[in-house]
Amino acid sequence: MGYLPTVDVEPTHPASAAVIWLHGLGADGHDFVPIIPELGLPRDHGIRFIFPHAPALPVTINGGYVMPAWYDILEMSLDRKVDVAQLQASAQEVGKLIEREIARGIPSERIVLAGFSQGGAVAYQTALSYPKPLAGLLALSTYFATAETIALNTVNATLPIHIFHGKQDGVVQVVLAHKAQRWLEEHGYAPAYSEYAMEHNVCAEELVVIGQCLRAWLKPD
Repeated sequence: MGYLPTVDVEPTHPASAAVIWLHGLGADGHDFVPIIPELGLPRDHGIRFIFPHAPALPVTINGGYVMPAWYDILEMSLDRKVDVAQLQASAQEVGKLIEREIARGIPSERIVLAGFSQGGAVAYQTALSYPKPLAGLLALSTYFATAETIALNTVNATLPIHIFHGKQDGVVQVVLAHKAQRWLEEHGYAPAYSEYAMEHNVCAEELVVIGQCLRAWLKPD
């Protein structure tokens, strides 16, 4: 079985949990590696971080330029018009990474999915349709692109979810985060929501809360 290429960051102690973190459009798996020390995790946390690289695809909104992308974006309207089939295919590839972690001895209940921007849209699709229980979902400066097409799996009906967004985000407008929050609540989820005075990026205060989520969701056995 082939897998997406990844940057893996092993803990100093034997891994007992995993975070699969998806980058945004045009970035790569190295993008979020530097934030790990900023999360305030205990020295013996035992969390393996996996940062996949998206495939190179032509992106319509960028004139067909080939760049790392989880899926094509066809229109930059408020709600985005995206290639749903490509997004679903990327979600399946992330699902294979989850299965690889399970094969490496990490229970699915100790695997968190995180995604920034385009990566967050894939994380939504993957986590909410995945057939085994997961530990949590971190949705960073993103939108729920497949809300109208997703086949929800009830095994993750109580999945812990935390949405993070910037009030001044000019790339993914904050109204899309509010829309995702409402949709999740209407479908029985209980997402936490944090908003910051930032643009389309992450900030120090946000990283502290992400670290708190990981400590709560991935407590040592």
